Amino acid sequence: MPIARIAFAVIFVSLVAVPLLLRPADKAPVSGDAKQLIIITPHLAQLREEFGLGFQRWHEEKYGEPVRVRYITPGGTSEIIKQLVAQYSAAWNAGNIDRNTFATEPGTIPIDLMFGGGSYDHGRLMSACRVQKDGESITLPMSESAGFEASVIEEWFGPNAIGSQPLYEKDQHWMATALSSFGIVYNREVYDQLGLSAPKSFHDLTDPRLMGWIAMADPRQSGSITTTVDYILSHEGWDEGWALLRELSANARYFSGSSSKPPIDVSTGEAAAGLAIDFYGRGQAQSVLAPGSDPTSGRVGYVDPAGSVYIDPDPVSVLRGGPQPVIARRFIEYVLTERGQSVWNFPPIASTPPEDRVVDMEGDEMGPAIYALRRLPARRVMYDKHFDHFMDRVNPYLIAGSDRPAGWRSSIGPMMGAFGIDTSTELKAAWKALNDARADASFPPEVLAEMERLFYAMPVHEMPPTQEGKPGNRLEFTPENYRVIRNSWRDSEHPDWAVKSQIRYVDFFRENYRRVGALARARELDSAGTVQ
Repeated sequence: MPIARIAFAVIFVSLVAVPLLLRPADKAPVSGDAKQLIIITPHLAQLREEFGLGFQRWHEEKYGEPVRVRYITPGGTSEIIKQLVAQYSAAWNAGNIDRNTFATEPGTIPIDLMFGGGSYDHGRLMSACRVQKDGESITLPMSESAGFEASVIEEWFGPNAIGSQPLYEKDQHWMATALSSFGIVYNREVYDQLGLSAPKSFHDLTDPRLMGWIAMADPRQSGSITTTVDYILSHEGWDEGWALLRELSANARYFSGSSSKPPIDVSTGEAAAGLAIDFYGRGQAQSVLAPGSDPTSGRVGYVDPAGSVYIDPDPVSVLRGGPQPVIARRFIEYVLTERGQSVWNFPPIASTPPEDRVVDMEGDEMGPAIYALRRLPARRVMYDKHFDHFMDRVNPYLIAGSDRPAGWRSSIGPMMGAFGIDTSTELKAAWKALNDARADASFPPEVLAEMERLFYAMPVHEMPPTQEGKPGNRLEFTPENYRVIRNSWRDSEHPDWAVKSQIRYVDFFRENYRRVGALARARELDSAGTVQ
């Protein structure tokens, strides 16, 4: 046998055998005849393991039969939605879904639950799949009601609200399992070096001294950051919100494709601060904290900006036609027990002395087995009864903002892409020129006003041509015109209009930023001539 093949065989056997040999005994698979629950999720491996093993143990204790949890992890929620749309579209086209009632048989698709993501993503399960019926495009809901009794839902959730958000969809197409806030992760050492006080609001991240120091995720690729930005925009209002996001983009060091990268780079000092989901921020702060140290003095801090904290449910949804509908509902039942909810924020059992461990009414130990997840549970009872056992003493019901999303979410990717990401070089140059002018007491105010107008301006949108081929109307990019503009991006008769519009937006912002720089240079030349 050739040496290369022998080497490959040795490496392959090692990759397969070593993980099996090193696997802890308590992670051994349940019996081969166990039913399988298939869950599609964006959750990280530690979280998947905790809830998978926890549910398997709980299910066998309560129902007397083994069950095996299997996860599918294709990526973020956008990729998950795409895969599910493909599954349901294929089932519809094959005639496996009733054309009138949308009824399905178990096993119509091979996945039982979607676990994790935001409420917006789970709402898309009800609306994102479009299929053809009698020549018309209709919506095929991919999730279905979890079907719990109203008294059970009332016991779990009480009032259906956290700030401006519901905790569950009224027909139980999704329900919260945990809660996520969105705030600022920052490096205390870098802030000290820059001579800045710790950030308290999103506006603090627009300080010109932070130019090149803010770590950002690309909202076109990260649903969680889109949710954060959506709330900032809704909270601040159209004009002030876009101005804040423009300045934040100008200070950005980069725009990552993953929302988990900024907290890591902040912790290493590669960035001073960034937007982060609470559990990424707190988790990173914990990971670099020396044992026994005070979290308030560690290198990394996390803050929920006062008065503008957006709390979003992290839901679970039962998928229509999954192979194990009964077990799927039992998984939801487990996650929403006090025992299941304790997994989110209790300290790990493995690192807690036996005398300090918390047990439930059945005598079972509460909390995650191994990993500290640092997430906020959804049920109010956890804050009423068990708050003293939390790793993070944060009650989201007390800090949630009341601003409702204004309905501008779909504008965030196109606009931030055009004014902040695809024009990054020109934006930064214009931002520096503008702030230098602001700092110059002798700078002509009328020139400065024109530079600011150009820097913050929004484009005029060109509508698609009419049926007669005439040019479409030109609309100012305003909240009053936004819905019409958004619909033109989705115009089925002009499927390339969104791309064409994006190109025009990029050209608009790039030209404006260059004009800002030109005005600053003209002022410098004029000053030099005056001195001479």
